[in-house]
Amino acid sequence: MKKEIHPKLFKTTIRCACGATFETMTTKEKIRVEICSQCNAFFTGKQKFLDSAGRIEKFERKYANVREKKPRERK
Repeated sequence: MKKEIHPKLFKTTIRCACGATFETMTTKEKIRVEICSQCNAFFTGKQKFLDSAGRIEKFERKYANVREKKPRERK
């Protein structure tokens, strides 16, 4: 193997937004993630409904006029 061409490896603690942590070896010194296997709905079987910034209401306001319009008749 050639010397000095491989990146340095660090023993890193990965931290999730939910508070979970685990250790691994990686080329980055610090890693923070938003979703991990302990809080992801696929792995936990629990479904979380997140309505960040009122996305449903924003969608309904945006397309409210579309519902009111009648389709044109074809000849």
